[in-house]
Amino acid sequence: MSSPEITAAMCEWRFSLHMQDPLTPEQNDTLDRLDCFNDGLMSLIEGPGYAKFVCHFEATTLTEAITEAIARFEYFPGVLIRSVELDPISLEHNSMATPSVVAAPPRLPYPAEAE
Repeated sequence: MSSPEITAAMCEWRFSLHMQDPLTPEQNDTLDRLDCFNDGLMSLIEGPGYAKFVCHFEATTLTEAITEAIARFEYFPGVLIRSVELDPISLEHNSMATPSVVAAPPRLPYPAEAE
Protein backbone atom coordinates (compact mmCIF):
# COMPACT_ATOMS: atom_id res chain seq x y z
CA MET A 1 0.00 0.00 0.00
CA SER A 2 1.45 3.33 -0.97
CA SER A 3 1.13 6.41 1.20
CA PRO A 4 0.09 9.73 -0.27
CA GLU A 5 2.96 12.14 -0.78
CA ILE A 6 2.65 15.74 0.29
CA THR A 7 4.66 18.02 -1.92
CA ALA A 8 5.39 21.53 -0.71
CA ALA A 9 5.58 24.22 -3.36
CA MET A 10 9.10 25.38 -4.14
CA CYS A 11 9.57 29.13 -4.40
CA GLU A 12 12.34 31.17 -5.94
CA TRP A 13 14.06 33.39 -3.36
CA ARG A 14 16.44 36.25 -4.07
CA PHE A 15 18.40 37.96 -1.31
CA SER A 16 21.83 39.40 -0.60
CA LEU A 17 24.29 38.40 2.09
CA HIS A 18 26.39 41.42 3.09
CA MET A 19 29.86 40.58 4.37
CA GLN A 20 31.36 42.14 7.50
CA ASP A 21 34.47 43.19 5.54
CA PRO A 22 35.63 43.19 1.90
CA LEU A 23 37.29 39.94 0.85
CA THR A 24 41.07 39.78 0.95
CA PRO A 25 43.04 38.57 -2.10
CA GLU A 26 43.64 35.28 -0.24
CA GLN A 27 39.91 34.88 0.42
CA ASN A 28 39.17 35.55 -3.26
CA ASP A 29 41.64 32.80 -4.19
CA THR A 30 39.94 30.41 -1.76
CA LEU A 31 36.53 31.34 -3.18
CA ASP A 32 37.66 30.40 -6.69
CA ARG A 33 38.46 26.87 -5.47
CA LEU A 34 35.17 26.26 -3.59
CA ASP A 35 32.72 24.36 -5.79
CA CYS A 36 29.78 25.26 -3.55
CA PHE A 37 30.24 28.92 -4.52
CA ASN A 38 30.64 28.22 -8.24
CA ASP A 39 27.27 26.66 -9.09
CA GLY A 40 25.56 29.90 -10.15
CA LEU A 41 23.35 30.22 -7.06
CA MET A 42 25.52 32.88 -5.43
CA SER A 43 27.31 35.76 -7.14
CA LEU A 44 29.95 37.90 -5.46
CA ILE A 45 29.66 41.65 -5.91
CA GLU A 46 32.52 43.80 -4.63
CA GLY A 47 33.02 47.52 -4.45
CA PRO A 48 35.13 50.00 -2.54
CA GLY A 49 34.87 48.89 1.08
CA TYR A 50 32.18 46.22 0.68
CA ALA A 51 31.41 42.73 -0.52
CA LYS A 52 28.09 40.93 -0.85
CA PHE A 53 26.77 37.73 -2.33
CA VAL A 54 23.58 37.98 -4.38
CA CYS A 55 21.74 34.69 -3.90
CA HIS A 56 19.04 32.90 -5.90
CA PHE A 57 17.78 29.70 -4.27
CA GLU A 58 14.72 27.50 -4.67
CA ALA A 59 13.24 26.38 -1.36
CA THR A 60 9.90 25.90 0.33
CA THR A 61 10.48 28.84 2.68
CA LEU A 62 12.68 31.91 2.80
CA THR A 63 14.26 30.60 6.01
CA GLU A 64 15.30 27.39 4.24
CA ALA A 65 16.83 29.35 1.35
CA ILE A 66 18.84 31.61 3.67
CA THR A 67 19.94 28.62 5.78
CA GLU A 68 21.19 26.82 2.67
CA ALA A 69 23.17 29.88 1.56
CA ILE A 70 24.70 30.53 4.98
CA ALA A 71 25.66 26.85 5.39
CA ARG A 72 28.10 27.23 2.49
CA PHE A 73 30.23 29.59 4.58
CA GLU A 74 31.30 26.64 6.74
CA TYR A 75 33.82 25.97 3.96
CA PHE A 76 34.90 29.63 3.76
CA PRO A 77 36.60 30.38 7.12
CA GLY A 78 37.24 33.95 8.15
CA VAL A 79 34.36 35.41 6.14
CA LEU A 80 31.59 36.83 8.31
CA ILE A 81 28.06 37.75 7.24
CA ARG A 82 26.92 41.12 8.59
CA SER A 83 23.32 41.14 7.33
CA VAL A 84 20.77 39.62 4.99
CA GLU A 85 18.92 41.93 2.61
CA LEU A 86 15.65 40.61 1.28
CA ASP A 87 14.64 41.35 -2.29
CA PRO A 88 11.23 43.11 -2.23
CA ILE A 89 10.36 41.70 -5.66
CA SER A 90 11.01 38.17 -4.41
CA LEU A 91 8.73 38.77 -1.44
CA GLU A 92 5.99 40.10 -3.71
CA HIS A 93 6.44 37.23 -6.18
CA ASN A 94 6.03 34.69 -3.36
CA SER A 95 2.92 36.46 -1.98
CA MET A 96 4.53 37.60 1.26
CA ALA A 97 3.27 40.79 2.83
CA THR A 98 6.44 41.29 4.85
CA PRO A 99 8.38 44.49 4.05
CA SER A 100 12.12 44.36 3.45
CA VAL A 101 14.30 44.48 6.52
CA VAL A 102 15.96 47.84 7.09
CA ALA A 103 18.39 49.08 9.70
CA ALA A 104 16.77 50.54 12.80
CA PRO A 105 17.29 54.26 13.32
CA PRO A 106 19.64 55.27 16.12
CA ARG A 107 17.98 55.25 19.52
CA LEU A 108 17.30 58.71 20.91
CA PRO A 109 18.08 59.21 24.59
CA TYR A 110 15.21 59.43 27.04
CA PRO A 111 14.76 62.92 28.51
CA ALA A 112 16.30 61.79 31.82
CA GLU A 113 19.42 60.52 29.97
CA ALA A 114 19.90 63.78 28.09
CA GLU A 115 20.41 65.83 31.26
